[in-house]
Formats: sequence, C-alpha cells, structure tokens
Amino acid sequence: MIDDMPRPRYPHAHREFNRHGNPVWYFRRGKGKRVRLPAEYGSDEFKEAYEAALVGEPVQKKLAGGAGTLRWLWKVYQGSQAWGGLSNATRRQRENIMKHVLETAGDKPLSAITRKAVVAGRDRRKDTPAMARHFVETMRGMFQWAVDAEHVKEDPTRDVKVSKPKTEGHHTWTDEECDRFEAKWPTGTRERLAFDILAYTGFRRGDASQFGRQHIRGGLIHMTTEKGQGKVTVVLPLLPPLAKSIEATKTGDMVFIAKPDGTAMTKESFGNWFADACVAAGVPGRAHGLRKAGATRAANRGASDAQLDAIFGWSGRGMAALYTKKANRQRLAEEAASLLIPEPKKNVYSRTPSSGAGNEAKKEGKSNA
Repeated sequence: MIDDMPRPRYPHAHREFNRHGNPVWYFRRGKGKRVRLPAEYGSDEFKEAYEAALVGEPVQKKLAGGAGTLRWLWKVYQGSQAWGGLSNATRRQRENIMKHVLETAGDKPLSAITRKAVVAGRDRRKDTPAMARHFVETMRGMFQWAVDAEHVKEDPTRDVKVSKPKTEGHHTWTDEECDRFEAKWPTGTRERLAFDILAYTGFRRGDASQFGRQHIRGGLIHMTTEKGQGKVTVVLPLLPPLAKSIEATKTGDMVFIAKPDGTAMTKESFGNWFADACVAAGVPGRAHGLRKAGATRAANRGASDAQLDAIFGWSGRGMAALYTKKANRQRLAEEAASLLIPEPKKNVYSRTPSSGAGNEAKKEGKSNA
C-alpha cells in the first residue's frame, strides 16, 4: 500500500479524516492535549499554528478575511455542493444580500456570529419583511452547511423565526384581463407569444424565458424546471393555440422569446419585459399570475391533485390541493346554495266548526244547565 502521507512530516502532527473524507490535522505531543491545526498542510498559516502549538502558545486564527471569518466561510460555502444545488436566481439573490453583510461583518470571527447577531440583522430589516426573510434564509443555508462540514459547532440561525406576509401573493388573472391583453397584443407579436407560453404551459417565468424548439419533440413539450428540489421534468402536449402562436411569430433560434441578439433573457429581464407589456395592455396581472390562473382554471374544470402536479411540476407537497380544495369548495357551494332557501310551508287543511254548529252547541249547553 502506498503511503500518501506528506513528506517531510512535522513532528507531533497527526492526520485524521472527518466524516466527509477530508483530512484534518492536529498537534499532539505524547498524551497531551490535541490542538487543531487550521488551513492546508504545509501552508504558511499551518506552519504558524504548528509553531505556536509547539511552544505551548494558543493557536491564533487569522482574521481580516482569513480562515475563521465570515468572509472566509462565505467563500468556502460558494464552492460547496450545497451552493451548486441552488438555482441561478437564488444564488444571485443571496450574493446580493451577502454583499452588504460582508461590508460590515465580513472580517468578524465566526464566534461573533451568534443567534443574537442574526436576530439583530433580521430586525434591522423589519421595514422590508421580504428582505428580512431572505437574509435569514441566506444565513441559514450557509450555517446549516457549515455545521455539516464541521466548520462551526452550532447554527446561529436555529429557531430564528421570520414572518411571512399574509397575502395571496401574485394577482390571479381573470378571463376579462386575458381578453384585454389578447386584444392589445394579437397573435404574431412577441408579447402575445409570451402570454400564450405562460397560459398554455403553466411555466414559471424562468422556464418560459428558456423555452425553445429543442424542448418540443413529437408534439410534446419536455422541460426540466429551474425551480424545486431534484429538478422536475415536465412533459405535456403542445396545445393548438400555442402551436399557432409559435408558427405566427418571429422567434429566436434556441429560445422563442429572445433578445435582439438572439440570446435568451434572464428570469428577471423576461419578467420585467412582460410586466411592461401588461401595463401597456392595462391589466394588473404579471407572469406568475398567469400560472395561477391556469391552475385555477384546470382545478375548476375537475383536474385532480396528481394532474396539477404533473402539469405544473409540483412535487406533491400540497400546492395542487390549494387549488382543488378551493375549486371543490366553490363547486359544492354552488350545488348546495339552494339549501339556504327555507322550504315552503306545508298547506295543512283543517276544518273549523260552522257558526250554526256553534250556536247549536251553545243552545244544547243552556238546556243542559
């Protein structure tokens, strides 16, 4: 067996492997206390830590962006599999958040990033609840990975709560708003094609911006969604209204809705461009609202949870149930609303004594008396 230990060896330096198979070095003289040696074996920082341990001095972690700082952890995290598994949009969002965090706290040691510090960062963003939530989610994603990778012992975001706004989210398009948009942007315009893609596929704006001819095979659309765990592949038929719209519109080579140079738009630029088209048409809806309208329409017409999951790429966590439950409630209410009307009173026939019979009774009573 080949010995892959570094040469020359530092006396009293011992190598171990963590649960991820990565080498970790410790200084230990005899049966004395073990001291963790940071950084890569043989590096300047490793040598400084080794020399300090050799003479019995505490190992000092370098700051100013070096190992053991928040800036260092962020850089290491960006090279991890956990970071690579995030969508491009999520990575851009978290990079923008951390850019501001690192400006003020990048050189602080990880020991200074406590739960109290995270809560303070959340509360500083209280006037923008969405930003506060994204801040906590960004820090949580990094520190949960850091605990697993054994860079820190505890996750400072644990049990830090963030409130979600009580709202139904994006406005769901009405049939009248769809008609108004179609009247403004007839078949053959890029705006109408974008509308038809969103309306007849249920795609998110990120998927719609990347949709092209390579995704259509044998009359079926094959699209691996950009969002969600595991990247769900959606397969659905190319509906006639969408096929007609594609045929009538000048499109890009690899994407149907392309920039002037023929390349694809980003998720954000597509959403902003389509929002301008909505404003021009005088409708309040946006791209995601069409997805919600499609789910609502399908549910109202009897689509099951499993069918909605298949169309919209949901992973069976209850999203479809939100629509089918609402549709079922509406259907049941329509069927049962008539039960609120009181039943007509029954016309019970009852015979009353005639006046003559009453007089006879009175007379009979008198005579008896």
